[in-house]
Amino acid sequence: MENHTTTWNWDHSYIRLNKLLFSEVTPTPVPQPELLIYNSKLACELGLKQKIDESLLAQLAGNLMNEGIHPIAQAYAGHQFGHFNILGDGRAILLGEHLTPTNERFDIQLKGPGRTPYSRNGDGRATTSAMLREYLISEAMHGLHIPTTRSLAVIKTGDEVYREYVSEGAVLTRVAASHIRVGTFQYAAKYLPKEELSIFCNYVIQRHYPEVANDTNPPLAFLKKVQDKQIDLIVNWMRVGFIHGVMNTDNMSIPGETIDYGPCAFMNTYHPSTVFSSIDRNGRYAFGNQPSIAQWNSACLASALIPIIHEDKEEAVKLCQEVINEFPVIYEQRWAKMMCSKLGVLEEQAEDAELIKELLTWMEENHADYTNTFLQLTHSSEDHTGIYASNEFQSWFTHWKKRIAIYSMHDVNKLLSSSNPKFIPRNHLVEKALYQAANLNDFELFHTLLEVVQTPYDEHPKYDHFQEPPLDGDVGYKTYCGT
Repeated sequence: MENHTTTWNWDHSYIRLNKLLFSEVTPTPVPQPELLIYNSKLACELGLKQKIDESLLAQLAGNLMNEGIHPIAQAYAGHQFGHFNILGDGRAILLGEHLTPTNERFDIQLKGPGRTPYSRNGDGRATTSAMLREYLISEAMHGLHIPTTRSLAVIKTGDEVYREYVSEGAVLTRVAASHIRVGTFQYAAKYLPKEELSIFCNYVIQRHYPEVANDTNPPLAFLKKVQDKQIDLIVNWMRVGFIHGVMNTDNMSIPGETIDYGPCAFMNTYHPSTVFSSIDRNGRYAFGNQPSIAQWNSACLASALIPIIHEDKEEAVKLCQEVINEFPVIYEQRWAKMMCSKLGVLEEQAEDAELIKELLTWMEENHADYTNTFLQLTHSSEDHTGIYASNEFQSWFTHWKKRIAIYSMHDVNKLLSSSNPKFIPRNHLVEKALYQAANLNDFELFHTLLEVVQTPYDEHPKYDHFQEPPLDGDVGYKTYCGT
């Protein structure tokens, strides 16, 4: 498709809300903006230039605020590891909302453009490695068909950024349905009067869930919708072994997108208690805890909405509790259906619960790789090697083959292929690619890995070795926030 669009199509609906929800702020110019990567495919989807020019480079570096841009930093709160804090965009600035040629609305945000009123003691900057990580992982999540914020560009700044060691700075352009979070509602509930909280909630409903606007109780229907989106998102995370790492309420997106890729990672060796984040010392956000934390976050959203759900607080709490109590039931149903899909089971039956449990137990006991175990289902038993040739796995495999024998193998294989990625961003490859790109200016592995994880359900024979987990199974591997 030929792309004629050369300019943004800005709107700024958010700044028409209560002024306590944001602060006007201008990005701090950088000395030497240099393009590291530009997502031309995403640019095309947004109706933008497929090639970046000097003007666009300057805008995405934060050096040029053209007419139509109205930069702000958003205020929000959040429960961080269970503790409530007042936060806000400490190293991010929203340039505005871009309307695509098909009238879709997207937030365009710069990450790492300098200090804001919410930076506290931070410098408002970001390292090249951290921004390239977000670009790589967010594009991988998009390729995995999981709702996510997207990355349009990474611009090197020419600044030095001080973290564990001195690094080169960079600015990432993040594209999102919006950056409204559970923590945004917590902030609004704390600082806005009831009438303004209602106005804010109505705005978010019109922007993201207009179908509930005419419900008898729109805020309650909104709570159900957001929770429903979160359930679907977490089920998808569990499908591919993704561990977000920092599921604070300020990192939970109201439109249901995966947001903030700081200490995230993908699980190799299967274990529900897998944790990689260096700051998650007690395993609060471990792989297996993600569903219960999502429910906890939904309860935080419910608490913020109580004043506008019902005049009688006791009745409002009761109504909210009914919604929150539905979470585990709905989650278990959707998780079971998802796991059946990963097994190629077209129609779920009661016996499938035991089949799933047996496989996960075997995987945990034998330290099996999560992704590759499901790929074994496309092999015949004669092709199995290593732990997959063991009597225990072969016994389960025979049981599974009997279960799917009632279906067409074409249909089974189609479901297996669409549910189980052949490639995930293996942590050791991500770290190697980031190190080479950020420290050696060698982007060969980064671009190759990016190409593969953007189409993770396809065959990539030349890069089959990308499927191989590290020999130690990520023992001792740690991820960091990069803030």
